[in-house]
Amino acid sequence: MNTAKLSKMLYGGDYNPEQWDPGVWPEDMRMLRLAGMDIATINVFSWAKLQPDENTYNFQTLDEIMDMLHKNGISACLATSTGAHPAWMARNFSDVLRTDFDGRRRKFGGRHNSCPNSPSYRTFSERIASRLAERYKDHPALLLWHVSNEYGGECYCDNCAAAFRVWLKQKYMTLDKLNEQWNTSFWGHTFYDWEEIVPPNALSEQWASNRTNFQGISLDYARFNSDGMLDCYKLEYEAIKSFTPDIPVTTNLMGTYKQLDYFKWAKHMDIIAWDNYPAADTPVSFTSMTHDLMRGLKGGAPFLLMEQTPSQQNWQAYNSLKRPGVMRLWSYQAVAHGADSIMFFQLRRSVGACEKYHGALIEHVGHEHTRVFRECAQLGEELGQLGNKLLGSRTPAKVAIMYDWENRWAIEFSSGPSIALQYLDEIHKYYDAFYQLGIQVDIVSFEDELNGYDIVLGPVMYMVKPGMTQRIEAYVENGGCFVTTFFSGIVGENDIVTLGGYPGELRSLLGIWAEEIDALFPDQTNRIIMKDSYGSLAGEYSCSLLCDLIHAERAEVIAEYGDDFYAGMPALTRNSLGAGEAWYVATSPDASFMQAFLGSLCAKRGIKPLPGKQPGVEVASRNKDGHSYLFVMNHNPHIVVVEFAPDYGLDLLTGLPVSGPSPIAGRGVMIIETSASS
Repeated sequence: MNTAKLSKMLYGGDYNPEQWDPGVWPEDMRMLRLAGMDIATINVFSWAKLQPDENTYNFQTLDEIMDMLHKNGISACLATSTGAHPAWMARNFSDVLRTDFDGRRRKFGGRHNSCPNSPSYRTFSERIASRLAERYKDHPALLLWHVSNEYGGECYCDNCAAAFRVWLKQKYMTLDKLNEQWNTSFWGHTFYDWEEIVPPNALSEQWASNRTNFQGISLDYARFNSDGMLDCYKLEYEAIKSFTPDIPVTTNLMGTYKQLDYFKWAKHMDIIAWDNYPAADTPVSFTSMTHDLMRGLKGGAPFLLMEQTPSQQNWQAYNSLKRPGVMRLWSYQAVAHGADSIMFFQLRRSVGACEKYHGALIEHVGHEHTRVFRECAQLGEELGQLGNKLLGSRTPAKVAIMYDWENRWAIEFSSGPSIALQYLDEIHKYYDAFYQLGIQVDIVSFEDELNGYDIVLGPVMYMVKPGMTQRIEAYVENGGCFVTTFFSGIVGENDIVTLGGYPGELRSLLGIWAEEIDALFPDQTNRIIMKDSYGSLAGEYSCSLLCDLIHAERAEVIAEYGDDFYAGMPALTRNSLGAGEAWYVATSPDASFMQAFLGSLCAKRGIKPLPGKQPGVEVASRNKDGHSYLFVMNHNPHIVVVEFAPDYGLDLLTGLPVSGPSPIAGRGVMIIETSASS
């Protein structure tokens, strides 16, 4: 997205005027302008209003909405409305209805309710996207296209089964190859005809969403499902681009949402957009990690914060209010990690159905004299003052964590070694250690270039895809520092075990081999005992979850297990390769180990924490045009004094210089501009 044309960061959110009498609209416009908002996402769920039957289209209301936005200086993020199909379509074209995991055909209702492999859905969705693009291609309010809404879910209908077989033929070419890669000799599953293959659900191979008899089959269906929905998105994308090639197209992603491979989706999105809905007790480092993941989808390019709530949500068990200052704080947290917009769901609270108690800029009382509105208006004023200083700025990082959706699927489909092993949790443990240290991190894919980083981590890299080992070895030989962990290098891309001893293809890189894997019960721990100190890493630490029983071949043993029959076996190893080193963490250590270990790696490579880090205080940085912008965000409810160098810089939010000890209010934010060399 070309931010050079923008005078300030985009500020606004989802707006549904079609749910209201037009007499309310002028008042809405007054309050949006009062709050400093300049973009509205519209038409997200209006398909039934735009198209009352198969052959009739009615754009009159949408015309009026688009004209109203332009008249009031508000840009349109125009959605294609295909996130929920109309009732007439479900009645007349039953192939649009999904079949659930238990084999039941859905009826009309809810959303995410369209089969991604339905010929009817694909035809009608492409057609409505094309009609919208043709009609509004020259409208002055149009700034951004929004395809569908929060893609997700699965379908197991006959259309999906047929499409799955086509997908498999394209991937494996022959049944012999498929049988080999799925290991169908197990349990007598050999296939002799493509038509014998059925989707893996509760009627066939899976007995739960993440438990399956045949990991290869379920893994491929997860890939197929993600690809099928992506195909639906691409149909609408291409229809839009044929009329508006220069208007960016996106859809709203959902962070670490498990079912879609967002790295693959990102290749077909002009700009990443995502919806951020942490719970009140979500660790703030997890939210930061998710922002960094969204930034990483397009190689560090800025993203759009498409949705967040101004205050409370509506679908959680306990929908607490955002305390005063939290909305502003979390908004700037998104900006700190790469957002070029701050947008909300929703701008006016609906009067009925399941989102009537979801927070909004304009509450049911209908005026601006509310705490939420005042906080939103304050933020709008600040964004106006910031102008375009931050737009398009990049986030510098010397550390990367590798993340992969297919690896996550494969781990969590596994029939062992522990139900407690959750890929996302292990990624977050490593991310949180860097977060607590004040060290910035990029989240990268298994395919991304590594050579720009001093340290690269691949926690729980269970699946090793073709070419990965050679790329990582080259990175290390050229001076890089690579860290991986237990349960890595076990299988190839189709979940077939790499024989010859764990960690498979990574064995030479790491200089170790793993004989067994011990799964600890939730109340069990072991100890990691350092043989010698390594930087600040010394003494002993607690570990849990899994313990790999490994043998050092060429690797140096840095720490050993302290307990059980494998006491004295290696728990942490380091292997030199060329100019670099590869580390293996054979278990899941406690937070104190993580911070001491990763802090020592960073110190030895000259990676320094950002200024201002304290407990409960988050720091992040963005760079642009020779200037650095340090975000200091106090997640504590009380004042904290943070230390800076004399004459460090200028706080853009107050206009005051920052020098030496500086107090920051509870839930307060500082954005300090310095030269990039400071």
